[in-house]
Amino acid sequence: MAEYTCIVCPLSCQLAVSEENGEVVVKGNGCKRGEAHGKNEYLNPMRMITSTVVIANREEKRLAVISRGEVPKKMVPECLEEIYRTAVEAPVSCGDVIIKDVCHTGVDIVSTVTIE
Repeated sequence: MAEYTCIVCPLSCQLAVSEENGEVVVKGNGCKRGEAHGKNEYLNPMRMITSTVVIANREEKRLAVISRGEVPKKMVPECLEEIYRTAVEAPVSCGDVIIKDVCHTGVDIVSTVTIE
């Protein structure tokens, strides 16, 4: 059995997720969204990534970046390593793709701000 705190609404239900007779069973959820979250967390946990990259032509500056979608949780460390190795040069606009298809996940890393 695995235990999770549901994050899909403010109730923060405590979920207990297990497999019974070949099916994933979620207990403790207060709604259907909690059930779906518990199943996803158990079978294929996904995460958004937020981080920063170096702005090479600016002293002491970093650029805030975010993933355009979720990546598999098990790939977050590998994705972060690629992000940490990345440097960009200003100017950069909000929404610019900084890393296309990070670690072959199909998810782009984009700038969250504009730097002139």
